[in-house]
Order: sequence, then C-alpha cells, then structure tokens
Amino acid sequence: MNRPLVGTLATAVLGAAALVGTVTTAQAAPGAAASHHAQHKTKAVDFAGTVALSNCSGSVVRMPTSQPNDPALVMSNGHCLESGMPGAGEVIVDQPSRRSFTLLDKSARGVGTIRATKVAYATMTDTDVTIYQTGSTYAQIEQKYGIKPLELATEHPAKGAGISVVSGYWKKIYTCSIDGFVPTLKEGDWTWKDSVRYTPECKTIGGTSGSPVVDTTTGKVAAINNTGNEDGEKCTVNNPCEVDENGNVTVHQGTNYAEETYGIPKCFGAGNKLDLSAAGCALPKPAGVRR
Repeated sequence: MNRPLVGTLATAVLGAAALVGTVTTAQAAPGAAASHHAQHKTKAVDFAGTVALSNCSGSVVRMPTSQPNDPALVMSNGHCLESGMPGAGEVIVDQPSRRSFTLLDKSARGVGTIRATKVAYATMTDTDVTIYQTGSTYAQIEQKYGIKPLELATEHPAKGAGISVVSGYWKKIYTCSIDGFVPTLKEGDWTWKDSVRYTPECKTIGGTSGSPVVDTTTGKVAAINNTGNEDGEKCTVNNPCEVDENGNVTVHQGTNYAEETYGIPKCFGAGNKLDLSAAGCALPKPAGVRR
C-alpha cells in the first residue's frame, strides 16, 4: 500500500519530499499523436478540493446527482481509516467519526478545516475506499472557502487516458497515463478487482494513499490511488501482485496502482445517502446483508 504515514517515518519522508518538485505533464509526441492530443485538450489539474489527512490524502467529492445543500463527502482509502484497516471481507457503514481534514486551495494552501460526522462507507474488499460524511454542505464550503468539490466520473476509465494523482498530504501532483487494468490485485490478506495500473511516471509514495486520480480530459475523478510494489516481493503487504483471468501471477516492482471509483455514484441516493441496495450498486455489503 502507499502506506499511511505515522511518527518518525512521516518526519523523515517529509524532509526528503522537500527536495522533490511537482511532476509536469509529459509532452505529446509529434505527428499524428500530437494532433490526436489536440483533439482531447487536457484540463489544468490543481489542488482545489483536495484534503490532507493526518497520515493520508483525500478529496471532497460529489456525485453527479449531489445538490449544494447536501452534506459534503470526503473520499480517502479504506486503509487510511482512523480505527484501523478493515479486514478482508469487512465492510463498515455509519460509523461515528470526528476526523478532521485540511482543505486545500488550487495552490495547495490550507484554507480551513472540515470535520467528519461519520464514516458513511469503508472497505478494503474489491476496492480500497473510505467515504466520510462531513458536517458541512457543499454550499457552505464554497461560500466560506471558495472551493468546489471534485466530481466522480460514472464511466469506466480508458486505457491510455492522461491522469493526475493529486496528493493533499504531500502537496504534490504526479502526472502519467493509465497503462492498463488488472483483473485481480492481491496484497497481503486483501484482494482488489479491476485495478488501474499507472505508467512509470507516477512514482507515488507513502502518504499519497487516498489521492484522487483525475482524468485530465474530463477533470473528473476516475480512481483513488492506493498502492505500489515497493520491494519486488510477491503478494505481500506493500508488494501487490497482479493476477490475470487465467490465474497467472506477475510482480512489477516499482509499479503503482489505483482503484476505480466509477461505480460509487450508483450507491448514493438523494441527500448523498448511502444505499447499497440501489440498482447497479456493486460495492460490497456488510456481512449479514443480502445482495
């Protein structure tokens, strides 16, 4: 996993991070590729709407159907959950939370703090996500701070799409493309489905966990950054392995990954209320709840 950072590790890595600048967007290749690139103009991606957690990154997100007076949602990884990482098969809903988030503007300046009222949903099964409900509405956040939420896309991301991984924790943007998709990604006890594999330019590190992965053509959130193979080990913690449709296992040291988010909007109804029984909602349900 792109680990949550704690204590001395965070201090040590923070010092090293001061030496690293923001990654710039790769230039389009000449010729046909350049004209193709021109047809899909990229949107400038900045930090507005992202948040820094105590040990991870995240973002204020809205569903396509969210309204200004709905309670704002903050999205991060399941493994960033303050009560500890959910076990394999575990799903958490409606858990009280008072977690605070530092809201960033487009220049990565902290402009204020918003606070959770509950964990609406969290799991590390099939995906790796925590969605917090906050005590502020989108309208209140925009009125007070001038910050709008990021919108979750509802379409499956495309191979080759340009993406930016925006880390509120590090105040750093990693820019690359979607290299492809992994049918099954295994790490320790956890298994994730249809994961996004980055091209090599996105060298995400601990603390980037929970960063929104923004499609640079649409400006919408296509995935959530969550892990990378650090040491070349096979299917161990911090060393995920890829499993294809035929069960073949491969290891790609230095490769980083994200979990798709396009299915999440189907699980939230009016008022940003979680509805795991809604038509088309494929998020795992808590034990004892029938599909």
